[in-house]
Amino acid sequence: MMHRTVAEVMTRDVATASPEASLKTVAWSLAYNDVSALPVVDAHHHPIGIVSEADLLRRQAGLPEAEGRDQLRGTAAVDHRTMDARTAADLMSTPVLTARPSWGIVETARFLNERGVKRLPVIDDTGTLVGIVSRSDLLRPMLRRDDAIREEIVDELLGRTLRLTPGGVTVTVQEGVVTLSGMVEERSTIPIIELLCLSVDGVVSVDQSLAYAVDDLQPDHESAHDADNP
Repeated sequence: MMHRTVAEVMTRDVATASPEASLKTVAWSLAYNDVSALPVVDAHHHPIGIVSEADLLRRQAGLPEAEGRDQLRGTAAVDHRTMDARTAADLMSTPVLTARPSWGIVETARFLNERGVKRLPVIDDTGTLVGIVSRSDLLRPMLRRDDAIREEIVDELLGRTLRLTPGGVTVTVQEGVVTLSGMVEERSTIPIIELLCLSVDGVVSVDQSLAYAVDDLQPDHESAHDADNP
C-alpha cells in the first residue's frame, strides 16, 4: 500500500501571473480565480516567484515583510521595496519553493510545515509548472469515507497483498480509526498488518487485538496465543 502522490491531489489548471503584470491585474486575477496566491512564471512557464494576497495587503497598507521589524524601537520598519512595487516581479517572494509530482503527500506535508508555506508550485523535470498543491489538497485523503478505507484494507491489503483466509480478520473503521480482531496463522504477520493499515490513506490509527495460532517469533513455536498476552 502506498500513500497518494502530489500528482493525484494537486490542482492542474493553475492561474499564474507574468513578471510584468500590474498589481491591479494580480489583484483581479486572485479574486477572479478565487485563490490566495499566484505563481509568477517566465516565458517558458517556469515559476520564478509567488505573489499573494498578503503581499498585496502589505503593499496597500505600507507594511514590511512579516519578519521585518525595527529592532531598536520594536515597531515595523518601512519596506521601501514593497512600497515602490508596481509589478508582480517587484512584489513576488523569491526564491520559489517547488514540489515534484512524484512526491508523496506525507513528505510534502512535512516540507510545507518545515518551510512555513501554505502551497507549492509543482514542476516537472524541465522546471515547467504543471500544477500547484496546497495544505487543503494534502488533507483531502483524510476525508475518505470509513467504508472506502475498510474496503481497501479487506480487499487489497488482507486479500490480494497478504492472501489471508477470508473472514479470519475482522476489520471495522470509525472516524479513520481501524480496529482489527480475529486470528492469524503466524504471530509475525500481526505487525505487518498494522504497518500496512497505517499506510492506507485516511487511516488515523490502528487498534488490534489479534490472536495467532503459531508463535513463529520464538525458537520453539508456541500455538493458540492472544497477541496482547505474549
